[in-house]
Amino acid sequence: MIIFIFISIAYLILMISLIYGWQQIPEFSPDFSPKETGFSIVIPFRNESENLPVLLNSLADLQYPAHKFEILLVDDASEDNSVKSCKEFQEKHPHFRIKILENERRSNSPKKDAISTGIEIAEFDYILTTDADCIVPKLWLQVFNDFIIKDGYSLIAGPVSLFSSESRKNMKPFRVFEELDVLSLQAAGAGAFGMEQAFMCNGANLCYSKNAFFEVDGFSGNNKIASGDDVFLLQKFQQKKYKVNFLKSKEAIVQTQAQKNFRALVSQRVRWAAKAPAYKSLFSKLAGVIVLLMNVGLVLAAVLALMEIWPYYPVLIIFLLKFNFDFGLLYLSAKFFKREEVLRSYFWSSLAYPFFSTYVALKSLISGYEWKGRKFRS
Repeated sequence: MIIFIFISIAYLILMISLIYGWQQIPEFSPDFSPKETGFSIVIPFRNESENLPVLLNSLADLQYPAHKFEILLVDDASEDNSVKSCKEFQEKHPHFRIKILENERRSNSPKKDAISTGIEIAEFDYILTTDADCIVPKLWLQVFNDFIIKDGYSLIAGPVSLFSSESRKNMKPFRVFEELDVLSLQAAGAGAFGMEQAFMCNGANLCYSKNAFFEVDGFSGNNKIASGDDVFLLQKFQQKKYKVNFLKSKEAIVQTQAQKNFRALVSQRVRWAAKAPAYKSLFSKLAGVIVLLMNVGLVLAAVLALMEIWPYYPVLIIFLLKFNFDFGLLYLSAKFFKREEVLRSYFWSSLAYPFFSTYVALKSLISGYEWKGRKFRS
């Protein structure tokens, strides 16, 4: 019980720190500075024929001079009509600089290889990555341009949310659970940036200097891990003392598809958890261990309380403290993304999350996962 209390204290301190970090980042709005920055938008894809047309249509609506950006679509051995969709888009928009590339496989990480394939021929100074199942906002490039001109960052992590076309009443329980989880990850990631201890970002909305990418030797050193094209690159930039920041701007929010079912959600989270042991940042490792021990501890404490081995009231008090501090961080994120309505499902999600998190952590240690039709070992 004493150990669990110390873990709980450490967890609460972590949550307070992340809340403080989030609030340290001012919200940014575009000031429509001169459009000076050139962007190479790199989009890896594999079997995304259903999603690519939606993404490509959003790219067609970008309010930025066509000669100041290019779109690099990198096919990772698709077996559907993905390439056909890209070619049709290319034909309909001859005024855009669009290239359709074949992924050059050279490591155990297809996505890192695909991004590297695009970067190697990129013509502009800044790389912007997103995923094939996303939608980008109209002012996407304008906001990044203004942010870069203002402070000259080498890496900028952008906000990501799930598609919000459904009302909460029509959402399946796992879909609401997933959105709450994404909101918490966004808040934690941004909060760490605000603390100047950044360790997490999302490749669905990530911008960085091409020169800096080459100076840190790209994705080398992490090629054996299938995922992590975002967080490992962030950590390499930090090791080199490059300027990094989180772009807290509503005009920069990229929306991504939710997972199709609960099994897919678990598989995605296992993939994310599998890369955690390779983190270089001491803060990221410490934060990960604290969060894991807190969730595992709550599960064990609940079992022991039900068996009347532990008194239930200290467990209940700790849960309520965690419940309230987690809600504080989550509320800030939900308010920013204008998704306060999903907080109505927070209570049952907070009960389920320790069990979900513990299961994902254990599964990431003992089994592999499937991603884009391929199987990987953790």
